[in-house]
Amino acid sequence: MIGIGFTDLTGYGLQQMTIAGLVIALGLLVDNAIVVIENISRFIKMGYDAKEAAVRGTNQIAWAVVSSTATTVLAFVPMMLMKNITGDFIRSMPLTVVYTLTASLFISLTLTPYLSSKFIRIKTTTKNPIRNFLDHFIETKYRSSLDFALIHPKLVVAIALVVFTASLSLFPLIGVSFFPKAEKPQFVININTPKGTNLDKTDKVVRYVESVLAKQDEIKNFAANIGHGNPRIYYNVIPAKTRSTNAQIFVELKTNSKLNAAFIDNLRKTFADYAGAKIKVKEFEQGPPVDAPIVIRVLGENLDVLKRIARDVEEIVNSAQGTVNVINPLRTAKADLRLKIDRDKAGMLGVPLAEIDRTVRTALAGWPISKYRDAEGKEYNIVVRLPIRDKPHLTDLDKIYVSSLTGAQIPLNQLASLEFKSTPLIIEHFNMERYVMITADVHGKTSVDIVMQKIIKKLDRYQWPKGYRYAVGGELEAREESFGGMAKAIIIAVIGIFAVLVLQFRSYSQPFIVFSAIPLALIGSLLALFITGYHFSFTAFVGLTSLVGIVVNNSIILVDYTNQLRSDGKPLIPALKEAGEARFVPIILTTLTTVGGLLPLTLIGGTLFAPMGWTIIGGLLASTFLTLIIVPVLYKLFTRPLHVNVTETNK
Repeated sequence: MIGIGFTDLTGYGLQQMTIAGLVIALGLLVDNAIVVIENISRFIKMGYDAKEAAVRGTNQIAWAVVSSTATTVLAFVPMMLMKNITGDFIRSMPLTVVYTLTASLFISLTLTPYLSSKFIRIKTTTKNPIRNFLDHFIETKYRSSLDFALIHPKLVVAIALVVFTASLSLFPLIGVSFFPKAEKPQFVININTPKGTNLDKTDKVVRYVESVLAKQDEIKNFAANIGHGNPRIYYNVIPAKTRSTNAQIFVELKTNSKLNAAFIDNLRKTFADYAGAKIKVKEFEQGPPVDAPIVIRVLGENLDVLKRIARDVEEIVNSAQGTVNVINPLRTAKADLRLKIDRDKAGMLGVPLAEIDRTVRTALAGWPISKYRDAEGKEYNIVVRLPIRDKPHLTDLDKIYVSSLTGAQIPLNQLASLEFKSTPLIIEHFNMERYVMITADVHGKTSVDIVMQKIIKKLDRYQWPKGYRYAVGGELEAREESFGGMAKAIIIAVIGIFAVLVLQFRSYSQPFIVFSAIPLALIGSLLALFITGYHFSFTAFVGLTSLVGIVVNNSIILVDYTNQLRSDGKPLIPALKEAGEARFVPIILTTLTTVGGLLPLTLIGGTLFAPMGWTIIGGLLASTFLTLIIVPVLYKLFTRPLHVNVTETNK
C-alpha cells in the first residue's frame, strides 16, 4: 500500500505497466521478511528468548538485507531514466517496483522483528513435512554435492563455463523482436481514397466494406467513422486528422472467435482488388506507437529519381515473404493544373509576367482592395474576384483578361495554355534530406527481424545511384534505440551494484563472486525462452535487467554469512558448508515466492509480459540452484584467508 501511495503521488495510475510492476514486486517484497524471520527463528532454536532473538537475528542479517534490496532497486532505477518513447512507456513499472521494495525494506527491519518477537515461539518452530523434506535434502543431496564441488573446484567452474557457452548458442534460435501483436479479438480497417475525394464517395467505399463485414459469421459488431479516425480505442493508436479522404472501421469479433491469420488474410485478399481506394486491415500491436513494423526511407534530392527508386524498393519489400499492407506514398500522386506562359508572345504584346500572375490570382482567389467597417467597429476586407459561386472551373479561365503596358485587354488563353502535371502528395525531409518512406506490416506471427534481414540483403545488392541511399526505420530503429537504452541501464545497474558490494564487503574480489549469479541466470533465461517459444523481446530485456538485481541477492546472503563465520574464527571450508546449509532454506523460499508471484503474469499476461516472466523465472531458478554450488567454489578459489592456522591449512 505504501508503494501504491507513492506511485499515485508521482502521477501514475493503476494501468498496464504499473500493475506489471506490482506483480514483479509481489514476489520480491516478501524476500526481506523471509530472510529476517528465518534468522530470528534460528536464534530462537538456539535458546534465545523471543525479544533477544529478534534483536540479534535482525542485526546479524540487516546489512545483507539492505545490500540485497539496494542491488535490486539499482537494477530498476536506470530504467526510470530512459529518455526515449519506450522509456516513457515503461517508466511507471520500475518506479512502482522501487517504491514497493523500499517500503518492504523499511517494514522488514522494523515491524517484522517486532511481530516476530510477539508471535514466534518454540512450539511454533516445530518442523512440518515441507521443512523435513528440505532438511533431508540438505543433509543428503546438497551436502554431498557441495563436498564434491569444494574438492574439485576447477572442474565445477569449467563445467559451468561450458554450460554457459552452450546456452549462448540458443540465442540465434530464440530470435529477437520488439513488441508482439496484441492478443485481442479486435482490429481496424483503414480506408484512404484519392486526394480531392468528397465524403459521399468515401462513404460509398465504407458501405462496400461494411457489406463484406456483415457477411462474416466471426464478426460481432463494427463501427465506422468517415472523414476521420475512430476515437482512441487502443492505447498506442493515435486518431487520424479530419480529412474527407479518410475513414476507419473498428471491428470486434465474437467472444469465442480468435483473431487468426487466415481470417485476416481472406479480408485482405477481398479488399486488395477494390478500385479507387486503398483498404488496409491492420491488427493492434503492443508497445509505444511506431509508423509501421517495417519502414524503409529512400533519401535523395531529385523527385523523379526518388520515385523510380521507391518503386523498386516497394517491389523488394513486396517480394519479402510475410509483408502485407505495403505503402509507397509516391505511387499515388496528385495532378496539378498549371498555366504554361508563352513568354515570347507575352513579350511581343507588352504583358509583364508579374501582371499575368497577379491577374490570375485576383480572378480565382480574390484580391483585397479596401476595408469595410460596420457600426460596431469591426473591419472586413473588400475582395475583388470573378463571380464564382462554388469551385473554379476550367471555363472560368476564358473569362480572364490581362492588361498590357499600353492598357490593352488581352485574353489569357492567347498568352498561356493549360497543362496537367503529376506531383507527389507530400515531400518529407529526414536529417535535412528529401526522402520517401515505404512502410509495411508483417503477417501474423512472422518475425519482423527475419523479414527485415531479407529486405536489407536485397537493398544492399541494389544499384543505388550516386547521392541516393536508404535508412531503416520502424521497429528495427525503435528496437535498436530501446535496446541500446536498456544496455546502458544494465551497465549503470552493474556499476551501481558493484559499488554497493564493495562498500559492504570491503573487497574487490568478493563482488565478482557475487556477480557470478548473473551469467548463471542467463543460462536459465535463454533456456526458458527457447522451451516456451518466445522471442527475446523488449519486455524480455526488461526482465533480464531486473534479473541483474534480483539474482545477486542469494549470492550476497551466502557471501555475507560466510564472512561472518570466518570472522568468528571458523576455517574456510567449514564456514562455506555451514553458510550454504544455513542459508539454503531462505534462499529457496525467496526464490519460490518470487516465482510464485510472477507465474500469474507469465501464464495469463499475454504475449507482452510472458517473455519477461519466463526470463526472470528461468534465470532465477537456474541461478538459485547453481549459486548454491558455484558461489562457495568461487569463494574458495578467489578469497584470501582472513587468518591461517594449522587446521585450515590441513583442510
